[in-house]
Amino acid sequence: MLIKISGILNRSNAAIIIGLFCYVTAFAQNPDSAFSEQIIHNIKNHITYLGSDALEGRATGSNGSRLASDYIAGNLKKWAIKPIGTDSSYFQNIPMHGSMPLNDSQLLLQAQHNVINLKLYEDYLLFKCGAQTYIPNPAPLVFVGFGIIAPEYDYNDYLNIDVSGKIVVFLSGEPEFDDPEYFEGDNPTIYSYPESKQRIAIAQGAIGSIMIGHPTDPKFSNWDRLKNEFSFEDITLAFQVTSHLSLLLNPMQISNIFKGSHITFEESLEQINTHQFKSFMLNTKISFKGHFKEREFIGRNVIGLIEGYDPDMQDTYLILSAHYDHLGIGVPVFNDSIYNGVVDNALGVSGLLEIARLLKNAELPPRRSILLILVTGEEKGLLGSQYYVENPIVPLYKSIANVNIDGLAIFDIFNDVVGIGAEFSTLSDILEAIARVNGLRLSQIPPQFMGFESFSHSDQIAFAQGGIPAILISDGLNYKSLTSVEALQKWINWADQVYHTPFDDIYQPLNYKAIAQHVHFLYDFCHRLSRMEQQPQWKPGVSFRNV
Repeated sequence: MLIKISGILNRSNAAIIIGLFCYVTAFAQNPDSAFSEQIIHNIKNHITYLGSDALEGRATGSNGSRLASDYIAGNLKKWAIKPIGTDSSYFQNIPMHGSMPLNDSQLLLQAQHNVINLKLYEDYLLFKCGAQTYIPNPAPLVFVGFGIIAPEYDYNDYLNIDVSGKIVVFLSGEPEFDDPEYFEGDNPTIYSYPESKQRIAIAQGAIGSIMIGHPTDPKFSNWDRLKNEFSFEDITLAFQVTSHLSLLLNPMQISNIFKGSHITFEESLEQINTHQFKSFMLNTKISFKGHFKEREFIGRNVIGLIEGYDPDMQDTYLILSAHYDHLGIGVPVFNDSIYNGVVDNALGVSGLLEIARLLKNAELPPRRSILLILVTGEEKGLLGSQYYVENPIVPLYKSIANVNIDGLAIFDIFNDVVGIGAEFSTLSDILEAIARVNGLRLSQIPPQFMGFESFSHSDQIAFAQGGIPAILISDGLNYKSLTSVEALQKWINWADQVYHTPFDDIYQPLNYKAIAQHVHFLYDFCHRLSRMEQQPQWKPGVSFRNV
């Protein structure tokens, strides 16, 4: 059940609403209108091409990705949207590096008097690939619990142990306490992410890291699905920061790395659960000699500009973004190896293209300029959006907000919306006002998809880290024809059975009236942002203010 936000309007919200009625299109009153039908027609055309097998899943750096970017640029050109990329094209070129581990990679575990040759994909998976993972001589292992140093919680798994030149072993997740304020209770903090644990390990001088899925962590319970997810090419920006050997261990091998240690894995878990754990040396060592297929290539963001008409505001920019990449060709599931990525995110790209068309042809044109950024490499770690923030086409301080689109409503006409990241800025006020005009309620993120983790899992976080107030607007769980329980189950089933599988294709059931409703709502929101004089601001105490 979603938690509804209070419905009391302040004066600024009331002023926004008064100014909004002339901007709202026919869909709010009639979802079967010609306006809606045109959106549905165009969306179907876009996803039929972008989600087709011919584009082979649009993997970053693939021919399918290039075809997708050409298609997007062609639509921007058709609507006379200005190109402002490299050499006045629609493309921002991005140097990238790709690497795939080969089966003859050799990970050797020295356990007492035995040497065990661990097999790639069967016994371990690599988070990162490349020469930086090379460890020719056996290095000792150290078990460091969750592998976290969190000064604000007075928590340090590395206290009184030296891991320099060693390989650390840590659990997924983070410690659990009865205090709801400590490590944010049931909500994950940034310390739960593998990337955070790996960075901490590097900072402590470790030359490698091994993650073990915590026995209660459902994300690591299905090894076959993990193998599928790790079967795709590892892609980084060409100037990626230092990394090291970082791998995920099959739970079947835990007993081997704990062989000969004075504390068993099960005893360690008991100490962790009772908050009595202290990190300790294991009695095993590991060496790694990886073999990789590597390449250098140029990826592309697609960028266009709708210029504002107001001379006092046209040099400020609203960024509208969506990622057009997906996973590409992977492990076959029921003889289908193309991971088409229709909802993730051919649908979001299609929505952005429709919003761009509507904004370009609006009777009340945008006063400030709108920067359209279709990014690549989101599935590989938000690479396209990170590259843009580090190499902006227009100054970041002139970018007033980012509205990111990653998927659209697919189940049913919705009665509420969720602003992911709205709590960090005054974009929440505008969202509440637009929702009211459209007859919708504003809800919070369901506990199953909670908080900062939702905000940090798509491109909006990259723009926020660049100091730009950012938001992703999703449908809630209050639907016209579904109970909240039925809706939640639909999302859980979709995430478990369709997300990042070959079944996210054009043949899955999609509610196009809900899609059109979502596009219309996002259009209203962006249109309002493009015309209002006051710029969104970060709220007090939000760390992004300091960027």
